[in-house]
Amino acid sequence: MTDFDYTAPAELFIGKGRGSSGGSHMTYRRFPTSAEAIKYAVETLKPDSLGSAALVVGEDRYNGEQIRELYAGKRYPLSRKSV
Repeated sequence: MTDFDYTAPAELFIGKGRGSSGGSHMTYRRFPTSAEAIKYAVETLKPDSLGSAALVVGEDRYNGEQIRELYAGKRYPLSRKSV
């Protein structure tokens, strides 16, 4: 993921997470940059929802674990939430 473009527009598909009742509902959000989508996913979503999330940037798709890796990467351009 060294050539990942944090400035590219992104789509985030968010599942309900494991153990949720009520079928297979999925939420969809668009972001002007993938960095903003990653920040939203890691800092806002519950862990189960992040685990079932998918980030789509152009033709590439990233799962919850990959989203966390992109957020933790040295090239991530936005400020990170203090833990």
